[in-house]
Amino acid sequence: MFLPVLFLLLAAPGQSAGQASEAVPLVMGQTFTLQSKALSETRRVNVYLPAGYAESTTLQLPVLYMPDGGMAEDFLHVAGLVQVLVGNGTMRPFILVGIENTQRRRDLTGPTTNAEDKKIAPHVGGSPAFRQFIRTELMPAVKQRYRTTAETAIVGESLAGLFVVETLLLEPDLFDSYLAFDPSLWWNNEQLVNQASTLLKAKPKAGQPKFLYLATGSDAGLAPPVGRLTKALGSTPERSIAWHYEPMPQETHATIYHPAALKAFRLVFKPKATNSPGTH
Repeated sequence: MFLPVLFLLLAAPGQSAGQASEAVPLVMGQTFTLQSKALSETRRVNVYLPAGYAESTTLQLPVLYMPDGGMAEDFLHVAGLVQVLVGNGTMRPFILVGIENTQRRRDLTGPTTNAEDKKIAPHVGGSPAFRQFIRTELMPAVKQRYRTTAETAIVGESLAGLFVVETLLLEPDLFDSYLAFDPSLWWNNEQLVNQASTLLKAKPKAGQPKFLYLATGSDAGLAPPVGRLTKALGSTPERSIAWHYEPMPQETHATIYHPAALKAFRLVFKPKATNSPGTH
């Protein structure tokens, strides 16, 4: 089993001071592949296990899923945030599951009638199949491989943020917490935003409320539809979704993920001893 630990290489017996040892791989997590029927392809999954998990045979942890979860994508810096925040006690421990992309713009977008949208990639509109992959293949595999609780969350930025919001509105019971940074709600002429009030009213109100964390940076085209979404959230009676909106005008679309995730993890995943996230 690969463990999320860092190794300090010491001089081997017989090795003189100042002589470098042979370099070896530095391991910080685990990786495995799934042959997906829903997507008709093999998908790579990267996993970070917080400190303490490997030392226990009974510890069960909630799971944080992330699209854009490849080693050359956002997995490393999000895993680093989880490590630091769990270590300093400002976040509950989560197993981080990163889904590496194959065709990002296909998987993270819903269908569209907008001709300009269709120009961004050879294939778009695959979010229903990607959601099916997560629900029917990835989640069962994670539960089988790791000791998990029933609590789940998802985090994403840009098109991945669009997928997060779409999943909340179309299939809210898939996760407990939804974190979306600079979500691309302009997709398909803002259809998700336009339908938000109707979709919110159509969902059952029983059970623990879901939590949605939204953040936007300085991009002028991204904040307005998020603002309209918060109005729909605020005007829905008997709300089953608690939410928080964090404008971050000091950040650009290129810089928002890391600082937004830092704030979101501290708020949404704060230790149970403190108050639960407030509703706005």
